[in-house]
Amino acid sequence: MHALQYEITLPADYDMEIIRKRVATRGHLLDDFPGLGLKAYLMREREDGSPVNQYAPFYLWAAPEGMNAFLWGPGFQGIVNDFGRPVVQHWPGVAYAEGPAAAAAPRAATRRREPLPEGVAPADAVTDALARHAREAAADGAVASALAVDPRHWELLSFTLWATGDVPDDAGDRFQVLHLSEPGRRRLGAGRLW
Repeated sequence: MHALQYEITLPADYDMEIIRKRVATRGHLLDDFPGLGLKAYLMREREDGSPVNQYAPFYLWAAPEGMNAFLWGPGFQGIVNDFGRPVVQHWPGVAYAEGPAAAAAPRAATRRREPLPEGVAPADAVTDALARHAREAAADGAVASALAVDPRHWELLSFTLWATGDVPDDAGDRFQVLHLSEPGRRRLGAGRLW
């Protein structure tokens, strides 16, 4: 599994209805994309308390070939054409779990990024994060959850889809889920991914 996200931060007065319409008309295009585990079409708005207006799709890839086909093909080129070329963040996945609300359509998502603690062996930090991830994935309302690590910056990434907009206060950055494409969700594996 490989996690990927790009963030398109928009002006404070941007009409976010444009993003909603974009997803409503184009979101289905990845509903059967080869190699894609899932794509959550995410948005956050200043009027909802976010510090920024942002379109920030999040992907979990079941196969790197699918990720490469997307990045070097017409899918990502549509983003480049409309918004410019955003920085693409990516993380090797270390764990994935379906939550107790796995059958529900997600309405919200959370993303928490945090550095691996200094002076702690990377394997020990990841082991500790895996235990926390298992608890978070089992929380009421969790649809699915992933844990990944950026070894370049030694950063942990926790991402969770939620069945309702009511998410734990400490869950991280909050997003609305406008659409979920999930052609290979069952191929993402379960538990620790090594």
